[in-house]
Amino acid sequence: MISKANIQLVKGLQDKKLRQKYGQFIVEGEKSIAELLKSPYKVTKLFAVSEWLNNNQLELKQAQVFEVTDQELKQLSSHFAPQKVLALVQMPDWSNHQSKGPWVLGLDAIQDPGNMGTIIRIADWYGIDTIVCSIGCTDVYAPKCINSTMGSFLRVKVLYGDILKYAQAADLPLVVADFNGINIHKGPLPQKGLLVIGNEGHGVDQVLLDHAAYELTIPKFGQAESLNAAVSAAILLDRLKA
Repeated sequence: MISKANIQLVKGLQDKKLRQKYGQFIVEGEKSIAELLKSPYKVTKLFAVSEWLNNNQLELKQAQVFEVTDQELKQLSSHFAPQKVLALVQMPDWSNHQSKGPWVLGLDAIQDPGNMGTIIRIADWYGIDTIVCSIGCTDVYAPKCINSTMGSFLRVKVLYGDILKYAQAADLPLVVADFNGINIHKGPLPQKGLLVIGNEGHGVDQVLLDHAAYELTIPKFGQAESLNAAVSAAILLDRLKA
């Protein structure tokens, strides 16, 4: 039987303040956890039903392992239909990380955790290993965000800080997505840079626009007011990485 302390801990990690306090976050789902157990990430506690434990004994690391019933797992999970296993994972520290790749992605005030998770997955698809988020972005370790990455959080390092300072330290030109930029299908495009995607409602912060070496836009043919930030990231990266 799962203890009340463990139930309270897992439930508490749904909240950003408690995630930061304990330095841990939640990962759910068989596929994500299969990748997690092969990664350098440290799993602190793992809760799984007997069927999953019997099939995965060789992959288990030095985490505390708790066998739970389906009903107990449902108590812990944020999913309507949980997938046999849930892990608590220690947050990594990427604060001093510098990407060695030609492209880094910057996110300015992205608010929706599901959108953030999708962007991380897109970055992984295009081989972008680093994302720099402004302080106003949603928390990458929110369960909805981690779930939306489909395991890509294991390969893409996400850090928070000053996007402009990061670009300057990495000697990368600032490439900003903006309605008034040059058409990505016609204009000359940079071969490297820190590509900034802004909030759907307000766009990119003016300070970043003022320091942009390039401003790029996705041409509009219809009447939609704006594009989803993740969709914009995919279109721009597809063009820049072509």
